[in-house]
Amino acid sequence: MHGITSPARPVKVLLMLSSLHGGGAERVAVHLLNQLDSKRFDVRMGLLRKAGPYLEHIEDLDRVMVAPDGEAHFNYDGPNSAQYAPGKLIGSAARAPLAFRRMVRETRPDVAMSFLKGTNLLAWLALMGMGKERPRWVAREGNNVLAVVEEEAPNPFIKRVSLGLTRKAYARADAVLANSTDMAEGLVGDLGLDPAKMRMINNPIDLAAIAAARDEPIPGAPNRPYVLCAGRLEYQKAHEVLIRSFAASGIWRTHALVILGKGSRLNQLHRLAAQLGVGEYVRFIGFVANPYAWMARADLFVLPSRWEGFPTVAAEALACGAPLLLSDCSFGPRDVIEPGVSGELVPVDDEIALSAAMAQLIADPERRARMRTAGLKRVRRFAIETMVSHYADLFEEMALVPAR
Repeated sequence: MHGITSPARPVKVLLMLSSLHGGGAERVAVHLLNQLDSKRFDVRMGLLRKAGPYLEHIEDLDRVMVAPDGEAHFNYDGPNSAQYAPGKLIGSAARAPLAFRRMVRETRPDVAMSFLKGTNLLAWLALMGMGKERPRWVAREGNNVLAVVEEEAPNPFIKRVSLGLTRKAYARADAVLANSTDMAEGLVGDLGLDPAKMRMINNPIDLAAIAAARDEPIPGAPNRPYVLCAGRLEYQKAHEVLIRSFAASGIWRTHALVILGKGSRLNQLHRLAAQLGVGEYVRFIGFVANPYAWMARADLFVLPSRWEGFPTVAAEALACGAPLLLSDCSFGPRDVIEPGVSGELVPVDDEIALSAAMAQLIADPERRARMRTAGLKRVRRFAIETMVSHYADLFEEMALVPAR
């Protein structure tokens, strides 16, 4: 029966994504495509659209399938909330599931894994009614579902519909994979999922690649010490909270604030910095191919997000030796750091607490040095080899059980 592996051949895995725009989820998919043992796994990737910065990291593009006319029908560049807004989903609800279904029939995988809520909903539709052709399905979630729905839904009715569809879809998955401990717990409660279906694997961190890149020069660096933040310039990341806290902390007298990333709020954030009188000390660098060199030279890395799944960028900053100051958001910061040891936490949207913590840490280099040492030790648990081996175990576990 299709859906049960044979020991005579590798487990066939299909990774399904909208594109390779985005962040942590897309990088995880590329790591799996490149690094899963080819003797144990035959891994393919299915994209609705062949686009995104992570394409260049794929070692074998022949393993990537793309939906026909993807540029015309699935052009969803932008923040996740825009990519997966209900209106966008309705527009692609016919074409995208059919495209994924064709990929499934062409590759006949033992296990299919889709990434993030929007693509998970499309995968659910694609696999519906496939009978014995249906592979085992893992719905991988990498963000705070309730927060994403709250942001993307234009009204309460759409919010209820979106959550209802998400509950139905995830209930049909053979496993739901979270990337942080508290997210796994939250998904069970928020979506009423069977706890037996939940799995958790933190995002992998490529420690060797980071070590090789972190000492490279950084053109355009400020001529003073700096505090660093990296992330899309969108509401989720709360850059306005960071800028207000930076201005109130007084550390602009000695330090610059460097912000890496692109997004729709750039002009708004520029204006805010100018209005607060710290515009000359806030540097918006945009997207950089090597953020690790910036992280390695930062006196402090700050991530004030309103929500996350697993903040990969924070774990990468740990690997660069940066002291971490994170918001205690749902979900993931408590997986990345041990509060008070390898990093510090402040409440979400609390400008007073963030301002005070920034000032205290900048004034205490010995404390930051201890955090660096502890962080470099802690980040080893996220090593890419360890995390990829966990995915290998998951795929073999799923493939050994008949599809529903």
